[in-house]
Amino acid sequence: MWLTALISPKFEVCHGPIDPILGMKAVALARTWFYGGPRRQHRSAGPGREAKISSSPSTFIPPIFEAPLQLALSFLYPPAIVHTSFQVFVSLTAAIIELLMYVAGERRRALERNDNADTAANIWPCYFREAEFAIDERKYKLVAELADFFSSPQAETILSNVRYDSSVFLPIDFQQLRKVCLVEVFFADLREVPKEALLCMGAAAHVALLLKGNDYHIVDAEKINIRLYNHPDSLITLKSLKAAYIGKLVSIHGTVVKVSTVRPLITLMDFTCAKCGTTITRAFPDGKFSPPIGCTIHGCRSRTFSPVRSTAKAIDFQKVRIQEILKSGIYEEGRVPRTVECELTEDLVDFCIPGDVVTVTGIIKVINNYMDIGGGKFKTKNQGLYYLYLEAVSVRNSKSHAVSEEYQPTNSETRSNTLCDLHTFSPRDLEFIVKFLDEHGPDTFRQIVQSFCPSIYGHEFVKAGITLALFGGVQKYSMDENKVPVRGDIHVIVVGDPGLGKSQLLQAAAAVSPRGIYVCGNATTNAGLTVAVVKDHMTSDYAFEAGAMVLADRGSCCIDEFDKMSAEHQALLEAMEQQCVSVAKAGLVASLSARTSVLAAANPVGGHYNRAKTVNENLKMSAALLSRFDLVFILLDKPDEVLDKRVSDHIMALHTGSGEHLFPAKKLSRVLGSCGDIAFGATGSLISRLRLDLQKEKDFVPLPGPLLRKYIAYARTYIFPRMSRPAADILQKFYLRLRDHNTSADGTPITARQLESLVRLAEARARLDLREEITAQDAMDVVEIMKESLYDKLLDEHGFVDFARSGGMSRQKEAKRFLSALHKQSEIKQDDRFSISEIYSLADSIGLRVPDIDTIVDNLNSAGYLLKIGPKMYQVLSSSFS
Repeated sequence: MWLTALISPKFEVCHGPIDPILGMKAVALARTWFYGGPRRQHRSAGPGREAKISSSPSTFIPPIFEAPLQLALSFLYPPAIVHTSFQVFVSLTAAIIELLMYVAGERRRALERNDNADTAANIWPCYFREAEFAIDERKYKLVAELADFFSSPQAETILSNVRYDSSVFLPIDFQQLRKVCLVEVFFADLREVPKEALLCMGAAAHVALLLKGNDYHIVDAEKINIRLYNHPDSLITLKSLKAAYIGKLVSIHGTVVKVSTVRPLITLMDFTCAKCGTTITRAFPDGKFSPPIGCTIHGCRSRTFSPVRSTAKAIDFQKVRIQEILKSGIYEEGRVPRTVECELTEDLVDFCIPGDVVTVTGIIKVINNYMDIGGGKFKTKNQGLYYLYLEAVSVRNSKSHAVSEEYQPTNSETRSNTLCDLHTFSPRDLEFIVKFLDEHGPDTFRQIVQSFCPSIYGHEFVKAGITLALFGGVQKYSMDENKVPVRGDIHVIVVGDPGLGKSQLLQAAAAVSPRGIYVCGNATTNAGLTVAVVKDHMTSDYAFEAGAMVLADRGSCCIDEFDKMSAEHQALLEAMEQQCVSVAKAGLVASLSARTSVLAAANPVGGHYNRAKTVNENLKMSAALLSRFDLVFILLDKPDEVLDKRVSDHIMALHTGSGEHLFPAKKLSRVLGSCGDIAFGATGSLISRLRLDLQKEKDFVPLPGPLLRKYIAYARTYIFPRMSRPAADILQKFYLRLRDHNTSADGTPITARQLESLVRLAEARARLDLREEITAQDAMDVVEIMKESLYDKLLDEHGFVDFARSGGMSRQKEAKRFLSALHKQSEIKQDDRFSISEIYSLADSIGLRVPDIDTIVDNLNSAGYLLKIGPKMYQVLSSSFS
């Protein structure tokens, strides 16, 4: 209408020329009428983005119309006001276009709100069964705002993660959501009423998916569960879990120690009135069974109802128990580690097994279970006492790293094991690792070995072996179903006299290990070491409870007093080699992962180590179990004036707190007695590099335990060394040399297990320097450590290396076995006289494992068991035919 008035000549005749000031006032009046002010923003403009209302012709009128409009105005109006009239025309046109756009947008949004409201009304009972649907209700307003967010392009990535399992669920990363979602009401409700906020988000996502079409295959009756994870603001310790957190959203980090069986949980069921036949639908929030109290239909007051079991709706339900992970330096004496029960439902069940390290995000709830406390006549007394439990919203397992990543595994995620979940590496941690390597370079091995348990003086080779066990080798074929996995964990046992610091070495190893468990053998049972089957007193179901080996999965299990647990030795055979614990109890047959390094310490039988006996005889340990240890170290308490003086100075410095005396004592290496050299090489180069020079390094400071733990965790997570050809040649030559000496001693102590041990140690040595390839120097260091271990294991009472001693019997036992064979042979041939040739043939037939048979015969002759009756003739005196 205004456009017709502007171009009509009658308008000028009747009303006179257009006043530019009146024209601008008309524009301002129109804008005020349409928008409530000249500077009002568009509804679509977001915070910080002011809507621009421009009067430029190029903004609202195509340039092709500008010249004709100016030409028309030149004929209708005087030239002086043509330019002004054109501006008024353009302004009015812009206002009309903006009005039409605003009306169209409002109509579109009204239609969307109507569609949202209709869709929300259809799915409302799935989320809020007890509340009636109303547009002016606070819950619906939040659902509408969240639905608008999910309909925006920013939320496309979030909605694309919707998954289908036993139910429909949507995993959402909280950190990502916080960056793109501007609905502050939701985040406020998430802090105060998390249950309601998550239900509103699920309903909003449901509405948005239904409006997008059938691409997602979502139906009205399917509830979408929101799995919110990566919420660092809610992470608390079990120590802080108190009554103040009831009803709040929290995240806890711990180890799964118990997992129940999956059972159905009824959430909805119909009941029929026994009097009038009316059907009443009842929902069971939090799984609490609550039938109708009374029938109120048509005045019926019946209180008898029959459940219609065919209408019951059930979901999967599972209970797990989470135990806290104690960090190094945080010890509370005299208390049991804290635990909390967690309830997993629907798609979260069977997400973890005993021994897994998980981060559970959920809502703290309470239950009044007085039967657990007293029961019977005391149940009314304790009804006010409640238990806290966690209703899980999401479970982040260390094996899959996130809820959504379980369905998209990659090689990098598989190789990054649980340590990545145990330790997050900040930029400051990564900067420390880089500076540490740059500063120490080739001396990194010495720095870490000397930083390990600095309170113990000396024992460089033992510390080096335990350090390599903490870094560990690389597990191979772990994800290949067609190949048998090869373990990468290193097992070490330290045997020796009391008072040499074996227990302190194990405690230090458990403290710096990213996941370390320390147990004492004299207080450990078979089930406590592997896995136990317990009965749930409420459901009468049997469940697994993880033992020390399972809890130390992908870590280190330090077992002290290893010689005091002979009954449990058989349980370790499978766990140490196959890296799993198989259990078949109470009808449950399962296999749990136990990928752990066993670090053991033992005292010999009789209190002191007897070199005349083998390691098996000193420990009363089977040869099968001893062969599973990659390194065996023998510590002997030998009087040494120089060594005793240095050890006493070190101990007094510890007790007096004089730092100037503490570090010089640590800088001198312990002299390992008159070790000498083994027949196949010397062992001096590595020990010289591991020592600290007192004159050159007076200001040596060991690496703190937390930083050492971070360094080990980083190496185990991201470093996977490969074998180079020079390193492989060195290890192979050393192994073949061992086999040659083994053959000459007529025994079989060296097997392919020793070669695999060399490979694992070489991988750990390269990991320590954060290298991806094993060098020849790594192989030579490992060979020297293995030589020291074999030297301690095979040295006899006379100071000689005897390869036959690793077979399980000493020379005394072999002499007794040979004498028993002579008795049996004399009974068979009815004669107690033997020639020297018959003695040789008998020794060969029974497989006598001694380097010299004549020495055994002379010893038996001196002891009075064999009598020399002529040239090369002997008589068995203890025989029944003597």
